[in-house]
Amino acid sequence: MNTTGLHDERIAKMIFASVYPLYLAKVEKKGRTKEELHQVITWLTSFNNEQLKDLIEKKVTFETFFWLATLNPNAYLITGVICGYRVEEIENPLTQQVRYLDKLVDELAKGRKVEKILRGW
Repeated sequence: MNTTGLHDERIAKMIFASVYPLYLAKVEKKGRTKEELHQVITWLTSFNNEQLKDLIEKKVTFETFFWLATLNPNAYLITGVICGYRVEEIENPLTQQVRYLDKLVDELAKGRKVEKILRGW
């Protein structure tokens, strides 16, 4: 699926630290934990808790966040619709990676078992 250049640029320049509290609130509201959120973020990006804390404190953009990440080789198994986009059809790699994270957070908030979310880990 094609996204516009402006859309992709807006996502790239978004500060991860501004979105992280929204992720956390979303999963906690549904009875999930910060540890579970960090587990799915770690699975996707390979960041440990200390690295994640550092990236949040430095207020890095999503562009920098995913540039520094080592994406899980099974990330391509993340499929479905999030924010109106089918993640497996997004052509811009960075936008797709951000939507992968959105999809994992959404699955966690919807009560899916962590083992299922972590596709093959």
